[in-house]
Amino acid sequence: MDEKPVQLLTEARDGFTSNSTGVRYEDNEYVRKGTCSIFLFTEPLAGWREAVAKRQRTRTDWAERIKWLLDERYPDVEQVVLVCDNLNTHNIASLYEAFEPAEALRLAKRLEIHHTPKHGSWLDIAEIELSALGNQCLAKRRINSVEKLNEELSSWHTERNDGQKSVNWQFKTADARTKLKHLYPILNF
Repeated sequence: MDEKPVQLLTEARDGFTSNSTGVRYEDNEYVRKGTCSIFLFTEPLAGWREAVAKRQRTRTDWAERIKWLLDERYPDVEQVVLVCDNLNTHNIASLYEAFEPAEALRLAKRLEIHHTPKHGSWLDIAEIELSALGNQCLAKRRINSVEKLNEELSSWHTERNDGQKSVNWQFKTADARTKLKHLYPILNF
Protein backbone atom coordinates (compact mmCIF):
# COMPACT_ATOMS: atom_id res chain seq x y z
CA MET A 1 0.00 0.00 0.00
CA ASP A 2 1.21 3.46 -0.81
CA GLU A 3 -0.08 6.97 -1.35
CA LYS A 4 0.60 9.72 -3.85
CA PRO A 5 -0.34 13.40 -3.59
CA VAL A 6 -1.81 14.90 -6.77
CA GLN A 7 -2.49 18.47 -7.86
CA LEU A 8 -5.86 19.05 -9.49
CA LEU A 9 -5.44 21.39 -12.46
CA THR A 10 -7.52 22.90 -15.23
CA GLU A 11 -6.67 24.89 -18.35
CA ALA A 12 -6.31 28.66 -17.98
CA ARG A 13 -7.42 29.03 -21.63
CA ASP A 14 -8.93 26.63 -24.10
CA GLY A 15 -6.61 25.32 -26.77
CA PHE A 16 -7.37 25.62 -30.48
CA THR A 17 -6.73 23.74 -33.70
CA SER A 18 -5.15 25.60 -36.60
CA ASN A 19 -7.45 25.76 -39.62
CA SER A 20 -4.55 25.71 -42.05
CA THR A 21 -2.39 22.94 -40.54
CA GLY A 22 -4.78 21.01 -38.32
CA VAL A 23 -2.21 21.22 -35.50
CA ARG A 24 -3.61 21.50 -31.98
CA TYR A 25 -2.19 24.32 -29.84
CA GLU A 26 -2.50 24.41 -26.08
CA ASP A 27 -1.30 26.94 -23.56
CA ASN A 28 0.93 25.62 -20.78
CA GLU A 29 -0.67 27.95 -18.23
CA TYR A 30 -2.99 26.24 -15.77
CA VAL A 31 -5.26 27.03 -12.83
CA ARG A 32 -4.79 25.10 -9.60
CA LYS A 33 -7.97 23.43 -8.31
CA GLY A 34 -6.58 21.99 -5.08
CA THR A 35 -4.92 18.74 -4.15
CA CYS A 36 -5.92 15.21 -3.25
CA SER A 37 -4.25 11.93 -2.33
CA ILE A 38 -4.29 8.64 -4.22
CA PHE A 39 -4.42 5.48 -2.10
CA LEU A 40 -3.06 2.47 -3.97
CA PHE A 41 -3.23 -1.17 -2.90
CA THR A 42 -1.61 -3.95 -4.89
CA GLU A 43 -1.34 -7.72 -4.72
CA PRO A 44 1.62 -8.22 -7.06
CA LEU A 45 1.55 -11.95 -7.77
CA ALA A 46 -2.19 -11.82 -8.47
CA GLY A 47 -1.75 -8.94 -10.91
CA TRP A 48 -4.26 -6.85 -8.96
CA ARG A 49 -4.25 -3.23 -7.90
CA GLU A 50 -6.83 -0.64 -6.83
CA ALA A 51 -6.30 3.12 -6.79
CA VAL A 52 -8.74 5.62 -5.28
CA ALA A 53 -8.38 9.36 -4.79
CA LYS A 54 -9.59 11.04 -1.60
CA ARG A 55 -9.76 14.76 -0.92
CA GLN A 56 -7.37 14.42 2.03
CA ARG A 57 -4.81 12.06 3.52
CA THR A 58 -5.95 11.67 7.09
CA ARG A 59 -6.01 8.81 9.58
CA THR A 60 -9.72 8.39 8.87
CA ASP A 61 -9.17 8.24 5.10
CA TRP A 62 -6.53 5.54 5.55
CA ALA A 63 -8.74 3.61 7.99
CA GLU A 64 -11.68 3.70 5.56
CA ARG A 65 -9.49 2.26 2.79
CA ILE A 66 -8.27 -0.47 5.17
CA LYS A 67 -11.88 -1.33 6.05
CA TRP A 68 -12.67 -1.55 2.33
CA LEU A 69 -9.62 -3.79 1.78
CA LEU A 70 -10.55 -6.18 4.58
CA ASP A 71 -14.33 -6.24 4.14
CA GLU A 72 -14.71 -5.91 0.37
CA ARG A 73 -11.54 -7.23 -1.25
CA TYR A 74 -10.66 -9.96 1.29
CA PRO A 75 -13.86 -10.71 3.27
CA ASP A 76 -13.02 -14.41 3.72
CA VAL A 77 -9.32 -14.02 4.51
CA GLU A 78 -8.45 -14.49 8.17
CA GLN A 79 -5.43 -12.18 8.16
CA VAL A 80 -4.11 -9.72 5.56
CA VAL A 81 -0.42 -8.83 5.52
CA LEU A 82 0.06 -5.19 4.53
CA VAL A 83 3.42 -3.68 3.58
CA CYS A 84 3.45 0.11 3.78
CA ASP A 85 5.76 2.97 4.62
CA ASN A 86 6.15 4.50 8.06
CA LEU A 87 3.73 7.37 7.55
CA ASN A 88 2.07 8.61 10.73
CA THR A 89 -1.39 7.49 9.54
CA HIS A 90 -0.36 3.90 8.71
CA ASN A 91 -1.04 2.23 12.04
CA ILE A 92 -3.72 0.52 14.09
CA ALA A 93 -4.41 3.73 16.05
CA SER A 94 -5.98 5.17 12.89
CA LEU A 95 -8.64 2.45 13.01
CA TYR A 96 -9.56 3.46 16.56
CA GLU A 97 -9.77 7.10 15.54
CA ALA A 98 -12.10 6.31 12.64
CA PHE A 99 -14.36 3.59 14.07
CA GLU A 100 -16.02 2.46 17.27
CA PRO A 101 -13.66 0.38 19.47
CA ALA A 102 -15.34 -2.95 18.67
CA GLU A 103 -15.14 -2.34 14.91
CA ALA A 104 -11.54 -1.10 15.14
CA LEU A 105 -10.56 -4.21 17.11
CA ARG A 106 -12.29 -6.49 14.57
CA LEU A 107 -10.31 -4.88 11.74
CA ALA A 108 -7.03 -4.75 13.69
CA LYS A 109 -7.18 -8.50 14.42
CA ARG A 110 -7.28 -9.19 10.68
CA LEU A 111 -4.44 -6.85 9.76
CA GLU A 112 -0.71 -7.57 10.04
CA ILE A 113 1.27 -4.43 9.17
CA HIS A 114 4.91 -4.50 8.06
CA HIS A 115 6.49 -1.06 7.71
CA THR A 116 9.35 -0.35 5.36
CA PRO A 117 12.53 0.91 7.10
CA LYS A 118 12.44 4.50 8.35
CA HIS A 119 15.93 5.29 7.09
CA GLY A 120 17.49 4.35 3.81
CA SER A 121 16.07 3.77 0.39
CA TRP A 122 13.32 1.21 0.14
CA LEU A 123 11.49 0.67 -3.10
CA ASP A 124 8.36 -1.36 -2.53
CA ILE A 125 6.09 -2.86 -5.15
CA ALA A 126 3.35 -0.31 -4.48
CA GLU A 127 5.82 2.43 -5.47
CA ILE A 128 6.43 0.62 -8.76
CA GLU A 129 2.67 0.59 -9.35
CA LEU A 130 2.47 4.30 -8.47
CA SER A 131 5.20 4.96 -11.03
CA ALA A 132 3.22 3.07 -13.68
CA LEU A 133 0.10 5.00 -12.65
CA GLY A 134 1.95 8.29 -13.00
CA ASN A 135 3.33 7.43 -16.43
CA GLN A 136 0.25 5.73 -17.89
CA CYS A 137 -2.63 7.66 -16.35
CA LEU A 138 -1.51 11.02 -14.98
CA ALA A 139 1.43 12.19 -17.11
CA LYS A 140 0.89 15.30 -19.22
CA ARG A 141 -2.76 15.55 -18.21
CA ARG A 142 -4.78 18.09 -16.32
CA ILE A 143 -7.49 16.59 -14.18
CA ASN A 144 -9.60 19.16 -12.36
CA SER A 145 -11.63 17.17 -9.81
CA VAL A 146 -11.42 14.19 -7.48
CA GLU A 147 -14.45 12.69 -9.24
CA LYS A 148 -12.81 12.89 -12.68
CA LEU A 149 -9.55 11.55 -11.23
CA ASN A 150 -11.40 8.55 -9.75
CA GLU A 151 -12.96 7.83 -13.16
CA GLU A 152 -9.48 7.84 -14.71
CA LEU A 153 -8.01 5.73 -11.89
CA SER A 154 -10.80 3.18 -12.25
CA SER A 155 -10.18 2.87 -15.99
CA TRP A 156 -6.44 2.54 -15.42
CA HIS A 157 -6.57 -0.15 -12.74
CA THR A 158 -9.35 -2.06 -14.52
CA GLU A 159 -7.25 -2.23 -17.69
CA ARG A 160 -4.12 -3.31 -15.78
CA ASN A 161 -6.07 -5.87 -13.75
CA ASP A 162 -7.73 -7.29 -16.89
CA GLY A 163 -4.29 -7.58 -18.48
CA GLN A 164 -2.94 -9.32 -15.36
CA LYS A 165 0.03 -6.97 -15.24
CA SER A 166 2.15 -8.20 -12.35
CA VAL A 167 5.39 -7.39 -10.59
CA ASN A 168 7.49 -10.44 -9.77
CA TRP A 169 10.60 -9.81 -7.69
CA GLN A 170 11.42 -13.46 -7.19
CA PHE A 171 14.58 -15.02 -8.55
CA LYS A 172 16.97 -17.80 -7.55
CA THR A 173 20.19 -17.30 -5.58
CA ALA A 174 22.33 -17.89 -8.67
CA ASP A 175 20.36 -15.23 -10.54
CA ALA A 176 20.77 -12.85 -7.62
CA ARG A 177 24.55 -13.30 -7.70
CA THR A 178 24.56 -12.46 -11.41
CA LYS A 179 22.08 -9.59 -11.35
CA LEU A 180 23.37 -8.08 -8.11
CA LYS A 181 27.08 -8.75 -8.70
CA HIS A 182 27.92 -5.08 -8.18
CA LEU A 183 26.69 -5.34 -4.58
CA TYR A 184 29.03 -8.19 -3.61
CA PRO A 185 32.43 -7.26 -2.13
CA ILE A 186 35.57 -8.18 -4.04
CA LEU A 187 37.93 -10.17 -1.83
CA ASN A 188 41.64 -10.12 -2.62
CA PHE A 189 43.59 -12.98 -1.06
